[in-house]
Amino acid sequence: MTLMHEPVAVWTSRTGEPQRIVWRSRRYRVNDHPTALVGTCDWWAPLAHGELGYGRAPLQINGWRFQASTDDGETHVFDVRHDDTEQAWSLLRVFD
Repeated sequence: MTLMHEPVAVWTSRTGEPQRIVWRSRRYRVNDHPTALVGTCDWWAPLAHGELGYGRAPLQINGWRFQASTDDGETHVFDVRHDDTEQAWSLLRVFD
């Protein structure tokens, strides 16, 4: 696994799931079902110091993990995240 924060281009379905990614000038097609990476909602941060009663902190999708391959068979598992403020995708991790 390589940890990085590198800009990438990601195409998604209507439901927001990644379908294609361009990384280092190579196009990869998603060839499995993407898994949502979840974390605590950003708006919950000011309340995080308090104790929770029932349940747990609200969650949101923070990124996606998926396997993707090039046309010549190079395959990786990618973790990506979309920054809504910057309107850009970034690559967080690559698993070889």
